[in-house]
Amino acid sequence: MRLEGIHHITAITADARSNVDFYARVLGLRLVKKTVNQDAPSVYHLFYADEQGSPGADITFFEFPGAVRGRAGAGMVHTVVWRVGSAEALDFWERRLAGEGVETARGARSLSFADPEGLGHELLVADVPDQPLIADHPEVPGELALQGFHAARAYAADPSASAALVAEHLGFAPVEDGDEAPGRIGASAVYEVRGERRGGLWIYDAPPAEPGREGAGTVHHIAWASEMDDHESWRERAIAGGARPTEVIDRFWFRSIYFREPSGVLFEIATLGPGFDADEDPAHLGEKLVLPPRFEPLRDQIEATLTPIENPRG
Repeated sequence: MRLEGIHHITAITADARSNVDFYARVLGLRLVKKTVNQDAPSVYHLFYADEQGSPGADITFFEFPGAVRGRAGAGMVHTVVWRVGSAEALDFWERRLAGEGVETARGARSLSFADPEGLGHELLVADVPDQPLIADHPEVPGELALQGFHAARAYAADPSASAALVAEHLGFAPVEDGDEAPGRIGASAVYEVRGERRGGLWIYDAPPAEPGREGAGTVHHIAWASEMDDHESWRERAIAGGARPTEVIDRFWFRSIYFREPSGVLFEIATLGPGFDADEDPAHLGEKLVLPPRFEPLRDQIEATLTPIENPRG
């Protein structure tokens, strides 16, 4: 029983309109679900991914209008690492982001930048067997597009405190010094999370001196992908590792459990189905506000609280 890499990464934005513009227009991802935070249905939950809305390429945002800018610190994810296919892709993104006024830093196989609210991103040329997860975009050739997640980097004051849970009970495989693991430079600890379909890296870095502050431009949680039939067993493993997971929560498009790992990062384990096409035609994902059935009676009330936004494809 193995986790199938990263399922999704959820962050916070203060401005849904500019968020859609950056992730759907500039980065070329597809807005695959426009819905609400199921724990606070007065605010958006926006999902961007590849063309099919696949786990492994799904970055999502809660919109809290007017939220102050956050700051990543110990116990928080600070950088989302994406795969690209070539140095030519890095060249393309360096030019495209510069044209949008986004500062970048080029490495030998990587390109680093932040979104308009300060969330860190890295594009990495990664040689992996996984299927590229690509969105169609008129300005981004498919061979140069983002190909899904490669890794997530988090700050941890004592990454060894997390080792028993993540390695012994959740099956994260330690990557030792000298092993081939692009993107591990400067890391305190690196793990590979790989199943039969897909994998990725989980990286701990030494934290900055300043404490973290949740807010716009910070990651709320990271989700790891589980086969549907294994989900309850992962909850039992988390408990055996000393975590205190929630009960299984039905998010309609997937089922979830949540718990904090010892370094403080909020983990979710989410199932690989049913998927975003459970209630929308795959050709029209993200074009309208979709609510899980239990919120449908509140549609008028919910819509009145949300800022109108348009899917660039809609």
